[in-house]
Amino acid sequence: MRTIESATELEKLLKEDKAILLDFYADTCPPCQAIMPIVEKLAAEYEGKVDFQKVDVHKFPELRTKYGIGSIPTLLFVKKTEVVDKTVGVVAESVLVEKLNKLI
Repeated sequence: MRTIESATELEKLLKEDKAILLDFYADTCPPCQAIMPIVEKLAAEYEGKVDFQKVDVHKFPELRTKYGIGSIPTLLFVKKTEVVDKTVGVVAESVLVEKLNKLI
């Protein structure tokens, strides 16, 4: 799991033809911290199948606006450059697994 370091990096990544999970989070967000271990575990399990990326909404408020992120954590599921699904808030691991399996 990598952390996006620039808006340009994210835009370049999204142009690639692969399955991506974007985790919009903040270090100061308790729900974000609650879901983090689940996301990290899944990142290891889906390594090579889904590219997991973290986006700090405090560093990149313009990306938060661009992708319509109202609440965090928000997970966007991207396939072939399009957002195909999303979750908002803390969700069960089984829900994420189902969405990841549909993504690949």
